[in-house]
Amino acid sequence: MKLWLISQNTNNGYDTYDSAVVAAETEEAAKMMHPSNGKDIKPEPRWAQEWADKPEQVTCEYIGEAKDGTQKHVICASYNAG
Repeated sequence: MKLWLISQNTNNGYDTYDSAVVAAETEEAAKMMHPSNGKDIKPEPRWAQEWADKPEQVTCEYIGEAKDGTQKHVICASYNAG
């Protein structure tokens, strides 16, 4: 399992996520994770307003290896509350 910094610049402002640190096997899997719960992003109205609605809009940076036994999940997220 790898650790990734994911971020987006598509939806900025109040009540949006701008970044998160996640544990995922691949860059593609990390880009699909929504910072609120780790589930795959989908073009749902609620999510489209607080995070990118497509993986192509997510920037992903590898930051290291997770310890053995780590499962896919969101470790921490940056949320800009209104």
